[in-house]
Formats: sequence, structure tokens, C-alpha cells
Amino acid sequence: MSRVYNFSAGPAILPEEVLKEAADEMLDYKGSGMSVMEMSHRSKWFQGIIDDAEADLRELIGIPDDYVVLFLQGGASMQFANIPLNFALPGSGVADYLVTGQWSKKAFQEAGRLITANKVASGEDDNFTHLPDCSDLALTPDAEYVYICENETVHGLKFHTLPDVGDRTLISDMSSCFLSEPIDAGKYGMFYAGAQKNVGPAGVVIAVIAKDLLPEGDIAGVPVMCQYKTQADKGSLYNTPPCYGIYICGKVFKWLKAQGGLGAMKERNEEKAALLYDAIDRSDLFKGTVVKEDRSLMNVPFVTGDPDLDAKFVKESAAAGLTNLKGHRSVGGLRASIYNAMPKEGVEALVDFMERFELANK
Repeated sequence: MSRVYNFSAGPAILPEEVLKEAADEMLDYKGSGMSVMEMSHRSKWFQGIIDDAEADLRELIGIPDDYVVLFLQGGASMQFANIPLNFALPGSGVADYLVTGQWSKKAFQEAGRLITANKVASGEDDNFTHLPDCSDLALTPDAEYVYICENETVHGLKFHTLPDVGDRTLISDMSSCFLSEPIDAGKYGMFYAGAQKNVGPAGVVIAVIAKDLLPEGDIAGVPVMCQYKTQADKGSLYNTPPCYGIYICGKVFKWLKAQGGLGAMKERNEEKAALLYDAIDRSDLFKGTVVKEDRSLMNVPFVTGDPDLDAKFVKESAAAGLTNLKGHRSVGGLRASIYNAMPKEGVEALVDFMERFELANK
């Protein structure tokens, strides 16, 4: 068997150790006589899986007791609607949005269908090549929350310092930077992530929410399944959850702990990103698309300036075992996603290929 270096933005690379453990347990999970894929979510085995996953996640991040951890379905895109439905009154609520790339733009547009969503900052006029100035945001006085996408997967932008939102509730989509570095959970009212980018397979959304934000009772007009309190009251087991996805996430959490935790992961991610960005910056062929101070450690977009040459790079790199380097369909170009599970050797292999490609295409 020969595994490629998978630079996909999601579903994305997972740690080989996790995949091997899952393979070993595929037919018989810890003497249960069945796969996790087959077992009831009401069983003692799965209750142990989800309890361990939550405990390890709380330890990794340092999640306070007054926050609830939810394992949900529907993808991050479902949260674009669920967030305004839960935290702002449908039809009359108000929230502020920082539009810094494709995913925050989609969240803003979806919220605008349900509440008054105000765009208080945007980088769209410059094609999302840098973050907007957030030093003095004109926030709406009665806004129920302020929303950001902390790492824009498509455009490769990252908030390295959180915007100052005063005493307002900050909600963050962390899908493509989740568990890549330490965070202060207490600065957020809610943060969430689609697992398929950095911590697990597609099908799981992990949401961490301050308990005092959850409405006391039923939210009139909002479907039961769209109310976070529904799952919070049932420990994410109101209905059948994405069991196998949660199981894999739990294994990734244990892998992260074994690697030294989030501080160690940040150091590794910075080292990998520096290797790739340095190669781009010294190249005469490849160009980065984001200003240096706003560059993501996880998603690295770049271009040759020639769409045909970009396509040639994608084809030849795949033949060399470096896959999924094509940029998002909405922007084109090239993109390397170098999540936690991408080894340094994979980035080194990519840099080496880039140098050989440049020499061959002068």
C-alpha cells in the first residue's frame, strides 16, 4: 500500500495512527462483538465513546464547566441558520457579521433570511486578499452577537488576534483551524467546527456554547431539531448522532494529547507553514494570494498566474503522490491544506516538487 500526501481542504487527511486503530477495531470494538458502525447509540459502549470524546476535548482546549459541548449533524452550513434561530429572535433579531471570505459571506447571507444581519466589516472589495480593519468596528448597539469565521478555508485568511467586540457575544466558525492551536474558550459565546477539516470524517459538527446563552424553553417557530438546547438537554443523544464520526474524532483527540496538546501542534503547524510560505515567497513562478500578516497556517492558496500552468501543476503533482492541490472552484489557482495530521515530510515533498516544477517550466 502506498499512501499519498493528501492536501485536501476537507474531507482531509487524518492521522495514520488513528486510521490503523480504527481498522483494528472495525469488526470488534473492545469485546462488544460489533463495529462502532453497528452499535446502538444507547449502548454502554457508545456512551463511553462520546463521554471520553467530550472529556478529552474539554481537557485539550480547557473548556469551562459552564459551557456545553455538542456533537451535531448538518455541517457548518446548517449552523449558519441555527445560530440566528437560537440567539436572535427570528424576524426581529439583530446580529453583526464580519465578512472575510466565502464562508462568513454565506453565513451572513443565510442570517439575512431570518434576522437583520449587519455587515460591519468586509474584505470583499479586495477579493478577500486581507482581513478588513477591525480596530474600530461600528457594532450595532442592540446586536445579539457578533459573528466571525476565524479561518477562511477558501481564501486562506486567519484572525491571529480576535476582533474587539466589547461586551457583545462572539460566535466563531473555527472549522478549518479547530484544535490547531490553543484558544481561550471563555472569550467566545459559541465556537463550532465541521470535523472534516482538522479532526475527523465528514458528518460531525462540534459546537461549544456558553450555557447561559441557551434559551430556557422552547423557541416558538423554530424546529425542535434546530434548537441547541434540544441536544444539550440530551447529551447530544436526542436522536441518533453521527456515531462513527464521533468515534474517530475521539481518537483524534487522544492522538492530539499524545502529541503534546495544542501548544505543541501550534509549533508544528507554524514550522510547516513557514516551509511552504518561504518557498512561495522566494519563487519567481508561484505567488501567494494573501498579505503576510493575515496568512492561514492551515490553508495556503497560491497561483502561477497562468490557469493552464496551474492545471499542469495539479496534474503532475497528483502523479507524484501530492493530491488535491487544486484551488477551490470559486477562486481557482492552487491550495495546499496542511492540517494537524499533515506531516512535515509532506510539506517538504511539496516544496521539493514546486522547485522542480519551476525549473521545468521557466
